[in-house]
Amino acid sequence: MRYLVTGGAGFVGSHAVLALLDAGHEVVVLDNLSTGHRKAVPANVIFHEVDLSDYQATARVVAQGAWDGVLHFAALSLVGESMREPLHYLRQNFLTALNLVQACVEHGVKKIVFSSTAALFGGPERLDPIPETALVQPGSPYGESKFMIERVLHWAHELHGLRSACLRYFNATGADPGGRAGEDHRPETHLIPLTIDAALGRRPALRLFGTDYPTRDGSCIRDYVHVTDLADAHICALGQIDNRSVTYNIGSGQGYSNLEVIRSVERVSGRKVPWEAAPRREGDPSHLVADSTTLRQETGWSPRYGDLDQIVETALRWRESHPQGYER
Repeated sequence: MRYLVTGGAGFVGSHAVLALLDAGHEVVVLDNLSTGHRKAVPANVIFHEVDLSDYQATARVVAQGAWDGVLHFAALSLVGESMREPLHYLRQNFLTALNLVQACVEHGVKKIVFSSTAALFGGPERLDPIPETALVQPGSPYGESKFMIERVLHWAHELHGLRSACLRYFNATGADPGGRAGEDHRPETHLIPLTIDAALGRRPALRLFGTDYPTRDGSCIRDYVHVTDLADAHICALGQIDNRSVTYNIGSGQGYSNLEVIRSVERVSGRKVPWEAAPRREGDPSHLVADSTTLRQETGWSPRYGDLDQIVETALRWRESHPQGYER
């Protein structure tokens, strides 16, 4: 099979590229490298440095088909930044996805897997695992932009036959167990790599945003899914959209608090994590844990790296072997 991966030089996209290659597929990557890394793309993969906001350039790549499917990861993805620059996030994420979907429709692509988000559920305060049927009430412009794209895909299916899988990620983390790829954001905003860097003495004390949430220890609770398991879920989803469109939540189903993440990093690294309390961040719900029952039942998917210490161990090995990320 032949697949086009947008954002394939980014964190999740690069791991999806590896999963597709490992499964024997041909992969082509499209990325503007605004946040991705050219070195994250394997040398044997065709790469197009293209910005999806340029419709003509996007359409030229899509027209090269024949694609068995497109996997769309490219997006702005920082919740806090979206609260400061809401119109920029709404415009950029929506219009770039719209350009890609239009190009897919015009050039006969039949399948697309979309990197959506659990931030769609940012409004309600829930204490149970969140199913796909939960009320969609984004708590940030980032989450809103993803829901807008889900609606575009709905109508692209209804009116043009473009089948889609919308995969609502919870917290992607970890690194390729073989050391081929890892997490390298500039700046880094994700808790596990920040906690690891604090333990390794590469950054000042970790700032823990919010210690007064209605949770078991006052810190936010999140569902962490290993990025390799997440990549595998995309391949599973591709097999489900031959004749229909689907929406799946992807997470481990296990919630860990921010303080529990700190303790995990301390166990795995054997180092203390310096940290200090900080005010809550706007747009952060107290509790986000996935109910991935539908994905598990329909595809047989289950996380291979479901334990937090396992996830932290792969992330730690990547951070230790790549102290400057891909720029080492």
